[in-house]
Amino acid sequence: MDISSAGLRVLRQIAESGSFTAAATHLGYTQSAVSRQAAALERSAGAVLFERRPDGVRLTASGLTLLRHAHTVLASLAEAERELAGAASRTERVRLGVVLSAGAAILPAALARLAEAGPPLTVTTSEGTTPRLVRALRAGSLDLAVLTSRPPHRPFDGDAPPLHVETVTDTELVVAVPSTGEFAGRTTAHVDELVDAGWIAAPSSRAEPLLGVWPGLPGRPRIVHSVGDWLTKLQLVAGGFGVTTVPSRLSPLLPPGVSLLRVDGAPPEIRRVLVARLPGRPTPAVTAVTRAVTSTA
Repeated sequence: MDISSAGLRVLRQIAESGSFTAAATHLGYTQSAVSRQAAALERSAGAVLFERRPDGVRLTASGLTLLRHAHTVLASLAEAERELAGAASRTERVRLGVVLSAGAAILPAALARLAEAGPPLTVTTSEGTTPRLVRALRAGSLDLAVLTSRPPHRPFDGDAPPLHVETVTDTELVVAVPSTGEFAGRTTAHVDELVDAGWIAAPSSRAEPLLGVWPGLPGRPRIVHSVGDWLTKLQLVAGGFGVTTVPSRLSPLLPPGVSLLRVDGAPPEIRRVLVARLPGRPTPAVTAVTRAVTSTA
């Protein structure tokens, strides 16, 4: 089997991105180049590695087997590059992924706890949605990820073996509104009052959910601003340009001009924050970061 390191990187990126198009964008390739690499990988492996689905691309059982070995090969190559450059790692490195809604509330506190404890490790971070971070864990691009889950808290994907998860905390969703205007001075709003509101929400796709609209909102929401960044969302709310859904955990971080309302007339929306990794015995560095994250609750 003759497979290049470039082919293994393409395999890993397809697994993480969930589509040939997204993988090409991340790698700086054309989509046709990624498709050719994928076809070459399948010819070399003598097996079907990719399952084309309406919601994107998933690795087959054979693809997952090759990906497992790709983790080891690419990690060894990266370490060899560091040694040849005279920059061999002196500390363990942990690649941590964080969902957009939890990063501001959890990440700084967790890193501060690690700094106080003083273990000799380096933490690098990246943000993303839960589906994207789960794919990155499976692809070996992350060692650990802070994810969110909604009841009944099913497994994040159907792949085997299941991810190892630990609960950090449960948090209730609330609605962020301008401190002036129709909701001024209030602490609650009925769900029917929110039906005609202008919502500020993250872009959505088949693979990624719509974030920012109240989940139990009747009818079709009116999206006035499509924004992924939380700071931008909240500044738009402060300016009176719409409302958005946030975890109550973000309340200490709100900018001036934003108030939070609990929603009446609908079941509470509870989200669980978890830290996840691939199964198996974790390294001491991964264990230290996991403890720092879970202790923020």
